[in-house]
Amino acid sequence: MEPLIQLLATYGLWAVFLSVLIEQGGIPLPAWPIILVASAQAVERNESLWPILLAATFASLIADLVWYQAGRRFGASMLRLICRVSLSPDTCISDTRSLFLKWGPPSLLFAKFIPGFAAVGTTLAGFERTRISRFVLFDGLGAALWAGLALAVGAIFHDAVNDALDALASVGRTGVAVVVLALLVFLGRKVWMRQKLIRQLRMDRVSVDELSGMLSEAERPLLIDVRPDDLRVRTGWIPGAIVLAEIAELESQELHEVVVYCDCPNEVSAAKVAQQLKQLGFRRVRPLTGGMSAWLARGLPVAMA
Repeated sequence: MEPLIQLLATYGLWAVFLSVLIEQGGIPLPAWPIILVASAQAVERNESLWPILLAATFASLIADLVWYQAGRRFGASMLRLICRVSLSPDTCISDTRSLFLKWGPPSLLFAKFIPGFAAVGTTLAGFERTRISRFVLFDGLGAALWAGLALAVGAIFHDAVNDALDALASVGRTGVAVVVLALLVFLGRKVWMRQKLIRQLRMDRVSVDELSGMLSEAERPLLIDVRPDDLRVRTGWIPGAIVLAEIAELESQELHEVVVYCDCPNEVSAAKVAQQLKQLGFRRVRPLTGGMSAWLARGLPVAMA
């Protein structure tokens, strides 16, 4: 670990800046340990912690402004791209959108403490046309809180952190291997959880063309729109679709087939709801492949408020 200590001693602020920029830019390499170690080393050398806080906050704000502008320019397509490559697809779009719509820009104060919220939340801020002044205010404060907590932990437990670094340094390359292995395990677990979720939600799906044909038949399937209300109002819905809350008024035995749709990659939200409906006794429940985006892309009829 001696090279890491020397690196932080020589290029401490740049190491913090780059690690935060990389993590907040979307690459899942944790920056917190770098901030924590930099803080502990600064306390050991009786140096101020403010430059570390400013470097981390500024790097985070730069990365978040890129997400903000991407959301403002590319809109929903950018959100879908983020969730398509996300290591936490179950927390993407629907959950994040609900939090953002409930709390608005102040939700960015705690966005970095919620897995899957940071990149999606900042992109949503751009997509929802949040004023850039409000975005910079709340996102900057949120970044400072996030980095400040790492600084506080490193400062309070600096003796333990430095002892741990000394212990790793004493075993030389083995210590480096331990850190690298821990990082690989962290990333591997994230990837495994993502694949596990997708495998769990694999089920028979209905295509847009198939659904369009089914809607012209006498025995139409029940359509359930599980998207947030604001998105439903903004983009419209497939004619005849109801919202999930209205399902309680129906008897599962009366329904020949149910089609559930959302607007998220891999139809995660729709597939989860479909599984829940099957557990409630609805026999034939299928998610719509591609969701509402695929329906709109085909130029099929849409109902509006």
